[in-house]
Amino acid sequence: MNSPRVCLLLTATLVATAALSAISPAAFAKKDSPTMSVMTPATGVASRSDRRPVAGGIYDAKAQTTFITWGGRNQDNYIQAYDHRLATWTAPVLVGLGGGDSHNYPTIVQARDGHLLVFRGLHNRQLVVARSAQPHSVAGEWTNQVIVAGDGATYPMPFVAADGSIFVFVRETTRDLDGVTPTDTRPMKYVRSRDNGLTWQNTFDLTGTKYAIAPTSRSDNMNEIYIGQLRYEAPRFGRPERVHIVYTLAGGGPEGHLHDRYHRNIYYTSFTPNDLRFRSASGADVGTSIDDTDQETHLKVAHTELQQPNPRTPDYISLVGWTPTGNPFVVWMTTDTTGVLHDHTATWTHRGWVAHEFATGVRVRDMEPAGLFSWRVYATPTTGIDTYLLRAGLPNSSRLWRYESSLDVPRAVGRIEVIGSHRDPLRILATGAASGREVPIYYDGDIYVAGFPCWPATPFTAQALAVRAIDPSGPTGRRARSRLRRASR
Repeated sequence: MNSPRVCLLLTATLVATAALSAISPAAFAKKDSPTMSVMTPATGVASRSDRRPVAGGIYDAKAQTTFITWGGRNQDNYIQAYDHRLATWTAPVLVGLGGGDSHNYPTIVQARDGHLLVFRGLHNRQLVVARSAQPHSVAGEWTNQVIVAGDGATYPMPFVAADGSIFVFVRETTRDLDGVTPTDTRPMKYVRSRDNGLTWQNTFDLTGTKYAIAPTSRSDNMNEIYIGQLRYEAPRFGRPERVHIVYTLAGGGPEGHLHDRYHRNIYYTSFTPNDLRFRSASGADVGTSIDDTDQETHLKVAHTELQQPNPRTPDYISLVGWTPTGNPFVVWMTTDTTGVLHDHTATWTHRGWVAHEFATGVRVRDMEPAGLFSWRVYATPTTGIDTYLLRAGLPNSSRLWRYESSLDVPRAVGRIEVIGSHRDPLRILATGAASGREVPIYYDGDIYVAGFPCWPATPFTAQALAVRAIDPSGPTGRRARSRLRRASR
């Protein structure tokens, strides 16, 4: 590492390894895992947000800086930077106006030239990108550009492909553009830039098809798409890069053309940026655009009935990941007619999708890999943050899910996002819940970040701690010193 801060987790691991010969296996098994620490970079500033668990923050390895974004009064978009070398935060920087709408939250990626790009959808109208004045920095005057190719946009979900292309998936409210399309027809499209965010093309420009995911003529009027999460997976183990997508449908159902009256079903697809094609979990190629026949034949994970009361089920937020073998799995929530929240997961296998209900009452927000087989799931109880471990792909449901820890925060949390390419002690971004729904009036939520704590020590001090319990001249000591030398580079 170039930083003078050495993560406590690494130090604790080395100490435990060094002293292993002096500790019984039973005692070692009982030792608590390191717990996360919480910081509050901004207090009493956040308004209610409809943000999804996608691209809330990123870590810039070159600058050794983490950047987070959040919505303040009127959902105005702010960015803050944390310097890992100095352990200091910048003041919040205003990068764009939110227009008084909770849908107009910020999302962030970093272009290959180092510039920071913060996207917001002006609910159902425009897609806007704010560009930093300097690479690797929040300093200077940011510029705002309307991306015409993304008109009608809500819920921007950006990612950067392996070749540096920047994609932003958005949902289009077609009626706000043409004035005649039913209000519950809201398909997905995307825009792409190959020049670090300066110019953009949309789905039609790139494929000749107007939309990417577009069931537009269902008899149940469920023609709105709610992507719960979009997660980029880099190329690995012979698999090409791909973007995992989990989504549900919404619409008027039996009541006619109404916006977001009912929700129905869970679907999964993957998108490959190099050829702009979508595929099912089995690998079936469904082309550059998904229609209702495609999703019902190839992409459906779970069927859910339209219900009253509590018609908006499955929930807006759902999560997606992959097993060690590369098979996708999804996590989603449903609410029954009595108001009980149910947690589900399904994994793709040679038998198709295998689903389990694994918990009740756990409001999941985001997740991250936590070892070869497990994913750490972040949830928001009434107060604080809870973490759980989910072992995806295991048919034995008794081993599927377990509680891990709780994080104390002063106030309730509304949204959680895992920070892209995170570096501890900043692993997640948590937006505190405001005291009311109207974003021009209520903007009193806190901004929290959390991660495993770092030890404010030099590599020399960490080395002294690591080899204290072992013979420095022995093989264990040599291995420990070798690991520390590599970590210090």
